[in-house]
This record gives sequence, C-alpha cells and structure tokens, in this order.
Amino acid sequence: MSALFEHSPWVEARADARPSSGDRHVDLMAVVHDATPDEQLALIRAHPELAGKAAIDRTLTDASAAEQASAGLDRLTPQEYERFHALNATYRARFDFPFIICVRLTDKAGILAAMEQRLDHDRDEEVATAIAQIGEIVRLRLKDAA
Repeated sequence: MSALFEHSPWVEARADARPSSGDRHVDLMAVVHDATPDEQLALIRAHPELAGKAAIDRTLTDASAAEQASAGLDRLTPQEYERFHALNATYRARFDFPFIICVRLTDKAGILAAMEQRLDHDRDEEVATAIAQIGEIVRLRLKDAA
C-alpha cells in the first residue's frame, strides 16, 4: 500500500475492500466523502503545517517534503517563515486543524494569499475545501506513481 494519504492508510484499505469503478482517484475520494465527520477531521489533522515544525525537524513524509520544497517552502527567509508561522497559528486557532493546500499547484505567494482568504471561511466550508485540496494532492501523487 502506498502513502497517498498522509498517515491515513485506512482510506486506501477501504477503497481496496470496495468494488472498483476503474478510476482509482474516484474510488479513494468516495471513501473520504463517505467517512464520518470525525474520520474526515482525522484525515485533515494528519497533514503537516506548511513550513511548520515537521519541516524544520525534517520529520515530514518524503512526499510532503518534496511537495513543500517544490513551492520553495524549504527556502523561506526569516520574514517569510514568521508570516507562515503566524498564519498557521491563526488558522489552527480558528479551525482546529492545519491549513491544507496542494502546494504543487501554486507558489509561496499563492499559498500565503490562500491562507489569508480562507480565514474568512466558515468551518464547514473550510473542511470541504481541505478535503478538496487533499483530493488534488492525491491526484498528483497517483499520477507520479503511474
């Protein structure tokens, strides 16, 4: 089993236990959408903060480390790091889970802008956005594995 979902092998296991539609991404995301709200939150919370402690400690999964590096998050200036740290803290305080975005589809400026914009979401909207972003991450990881 691969590591398509951060520290959440249950998603792939459940998809493997179901009849296949012939589209792995659709099958995997069906499991996520059918999951309980608590399971969805656990999936979201399994993701690391962008440019956060796991990146500094080098405890990110290989996939996350490569993805964050692709957006330049491993090469932040002290000012950029402070901005990410402040937005991560504000976001986590507001929603009680880390900010999730498919970093491979944007850059540092786009990530920061999205963090600021998404702070205006209500919690349900942000859960749905985080799940959609996880779907994009998984779509690209599947493509890489093909």
